[in-house]
Order: sequence, then C-alpha cells, then structure tokens
Amino acid sequence: MDFALWQSGYYDEKEKCPPPPDDFFYPVDSAALDPNRPSATWLGHSTYLIQVEGTSFLTDPLFSSHCSPVPVSFLRRRHPPGLSLNDLPEINIVLLSHNHYDHLDAKSIREIYRRYPDTLFVVPRGVKRWFRRRGIENVVELDWGGTYQTADLCITATPAQHFSGRTLWDKNKTLWCGYVVEIKGKTFYFVGDTGYNPVQFKEIGQRWSSIDLSLIPIGTYVPKPFMQPVHISPFEAVAIHCDVNSRLSLGMHWKTFLLSDEPPERPPYDLYLAMRERKLPFESFLPLEPGESINF
Repeated sequence: MDFALWQSGYYDEKEKCPPPPDDFFYPVDSAALDPNRPSATWLGHSTYLIQVEGTSFLTDPLFSSHCSPVPVSFLRRRHPPGLSLNDLPEINIVLLSHNHYDHLDAKSIREIYRRYPDTLFVVPRGVKRWFRRRGIENVVELDWGGTYQTADLCITATPAQHFSGRTLWDKNKTLWCGYVVEIKGKTFYFVGDTGYNPVQFKEIGQRWSSIDLSLIPIGTYVPKPFMQPVHISPFEAVAIHCDVNSRLSLGMHWKTFLLSDEPPERPPYDLYLAMRERKLPFESFLPLEPGESINF
C-alpha cells in the first residue's frame, strides 16, 4: 500500500529535489593505492570488497542486471559493477545485512559459492534457512549483539532501523543488521540499510572507540516522508559518521539502481553540503565511484 501511495504521488514533497549544479565535483582528489595496506573497493550499490592482510570480505554482493526476482525494467542496473566476478580475489567472508532483493541476490550468492565453496556467509537471524535450501552450509547466523570469533577476527551484528521480506507474506520474519568487523588491528563498520535514530549509532560509537572505516548509505532518501523511517539521507549519513567516530567513511546505496526520487547524481552533492554544514574535512567521508579503491 505504501509503495502504491508513493508511486501515485501521495508522498510527493512541495519542493522538488533538483540535480546538483553542473560544475559540482566533490572536493577531494583520489590518492594512490598502496597494495600492502588494507583497502576498500566500491563495486556498486551496497557491495564493497574489503581486503585486510590476506582476508577478503564482500558486503551484500549484487552483480546481477536487476535487483528483482524477475527483470523488471525500472529495477535494472544503471551502472555496471566496479569489478566483475571474474576480477575478484578469493572471497573469504560475505557479510549480508538483510534479505531484500537489492541486498540478497540469489544469482550472485550461487556464483560466489560455486567459485569459492569455502566462503563463510554471515547473515542475520532467520536468513540461514534461505542458504540451506540452496545447499550452502557454511553460514553463521547472528542476532543483534551476537558475535563470530576466531583467533584474529571478531564480527559483531549491530542494530539497524529497517525491515525485511522478499514476498508479501514474509515481512519482518527475518532480522536485518549491520556489522562491526575487528581484524588484525583494523575495525570497519558495514552499516547495512537503515533509518536514523539518535540512540543506536551513539551506542555503537561508545562500544567501539576507534572505527577505521564505515560503509554508510547515502542514497534512496526522496520522498522524505516515505523513505526516512528506513533509509538515510547524506545529512543523516554524516550524523552516523559522527556518532560512531569514524576516521573514514565511504558512501554506498546510490547510483546503481533508481529506487527513489532524488536525481541519481544528487547524493554526493548533499553529502558535500552536510559535511560543509558541520565543518568536517571532506576527505573523511567520500563518495567513491564504482571500481574506485582507497586505503584505510
């Protein structure tokens, strides 16, 4: 019903969200990549390749042409993946935030498992069953606050303000979450999909006093009355960046699919405005391009 109301214009705002100025560019130059240091590469939407001293993570892997169970035209991919599956290194761990089609993509999961059958899939409570039905057993299921630990790795599922479901009949039957990963002296935070609240992210910032990298959504926020409960704008993304005391944050969940009403290139401009408003260094929160990498 909410989706139908949105598409019919019920949630439209009086002031339209225009594209950024023609001469806008985010005021940070890309730095040379050091292959010997931990790195993050944006592949599109919420998919990041994180590499830390020989361990490779993928977040919400999505390489398909559409973010839907059938190829609906308005849910087609607008930008190719920054790296193809053929270009990936061996994937050790996949972090899955929730089961929406633009985050849990069956084709991508099957292909990763086919290529790398030893991959560990870390998923929210209730999602393990989906993997087992497809013959994938190397799955760890976590509730908020739950952890998976080895000698040099700790993955903690963190709260998020979102929802789940793949059909009309399974809404919120499984959990959604983010993850904080501590590995070999580095800490990174994959926020997942979320709305903003002034409690949970501050609690995350209090629990982890040093977060080296945060992967934070900056797209899918217009119209605000419809999107705000479950998605964040760049202004709210910057609030999370500050709440968790992130040394470096990177944008995601924009440019790849048209899932909302803001112009596709608008999120970096709003991110720029939010960083300027708070007088924060622009180099501490970046909107990478698909395929672009950075050390952290």
